[in-house]
Amino acid sequence: MPKKMGFSAVLALVFGSQIGSGIFVLPAALAPFGMFGVFGWAIAGLGAVLLAFVFAELCSKLPQTGGPHAYVRQVFGQKAGFFVGWTYWLVSWVSTSVVFIAAISSLSPFIGKNASPYEYLFWEIILLSVITAVNCKSVEFAGKVESIFAILKLIPFVIVPLVLFTRFDLANISMSPQYADVSFFKLAVIVATTSFWGFIGVECATAPAGAVRNPSKTIPRAIILGTLGVAAVYVVSSLSVMGAIPSAALAVSKAPYVDAINLTLGENISKLVSLVTFIIMAGTSNAWTLTAAQASLGLAQNGMLPAFLAKKNKNAAPYVGVIASGVGILPILILSTSPSLSEQISGIIDFSVGVFLIVYATCCLAFIKISFDSRKILKVILGIIAFLFCLIIIINSSVESTIVSLLFIASGILVMPFAKFSKEKKA
Repeated sequence: MPKKMGFSAVLALVFGSQIGSGIFVLPAALAPFGMFGVFGWAIAGLGAVLLAFVFAELCSKLPQTGGPHAYVRQVFGQKAGFFVGWTYWLVSWVSTSVVFIAAISSLSPFIGKNASPYEYLFWEIILLSVITAVNCKSVEFAGKVESIFAILKLIPFVIVPLVLFTRFDLANISMSPQYADVSFFKLAVIVATTSFWGFIGVECATAPAGAVRNPSKTIPRAIILGTLGVAAVYVVSSLSVMGAIPSAALAVSKAPYVDAINLTLGENISKLVSLVTFIIMAGTSNAWTLTAAQASLGLAQNGMLPAFLAKKNKNAAPYVGVIASGVGILPILILSTSPSLSEQISGIIDFSVGVFLIVYATCCLAFIKISFDSRKILKVILGIIAFLFCLIIIINSSVESTIVSLLFIASGILVMPFAKFSKEKKA
């Protein structure tokens, strides 16, 4: 019998799925908001913990491999599950573009801060091609590459913040004049939306439920404890960077962590951190590419996506799904080209968070229904609060982001005729 994952392995998965590009790029995106940027981490962290509880309970009640679409399918039927699954897969590979952008941006000390945006685009495409090739080779090979990347994560998450706090200056954290007249509530929603990007992936640990020992207990504990830990890491790391670089300079930084180290310890050390940051981001892009391909594979095997996406090569790699994700990411990299990292990623983050929150909100409704049917009133209340957290951010998103989010879901209508639904009953 194959060995299954224990608590420590699932906890590592929780950290790995949530901690990625956000910890490196969001200090720049949040810099114009001053201390509200740190406040945003607190709000987003609270919402993430609530959602972690929701997914923990869903996994406890329905310990099935598949994640969000599996829960929605069991509670609301296969068509609802299809739209959630399709949307989740689509936004998974679209949002991966942010990771590729962040990875190459971290190499600014080598590429040159004044280099053309199209030079950065060239290297983004090169990295995309390499990661696509790695994942087309075999799932086992992609997994081994990811294991190598994972070893280096300790450096930026622990050592760098400790070093940066030696240069901490509260005066560096100031709000941009353009937000001076914005209401408290509106600012809270904006920073929470941006910050929540760092917690995308809170549900990932539920996907391999079938490969976890005692998933109904192991996964819930790992998700909640892991998400609390992730929130703490984000607050400390972001605060250390924001306190080391003046807000105006941080907002246009291509590589916030690298620039902060450059000011603190000098250019030679910052180049080392730049390389480590790049390796970590490359690892994250590899993990997300692997996840997106496995998501499309699972949906295709269930008849919810066209069968050709389930095709594998001789090494069992779902190469069609991998290539489909890569081809989809390419135009996003081209269209998002910008001299400013903050401008480059903000648009993608805005609509990606909106789409993920729609998926999460639907899962909250499934959780509320299960809890209500079981007469668990306290859980119903917590589910409603988690749902409202998602809803408030969705409603207060920009019109453009909301339209894009809805188009993501509506695009499933074009694929739905190819889906094959069985007579499986709802839970």
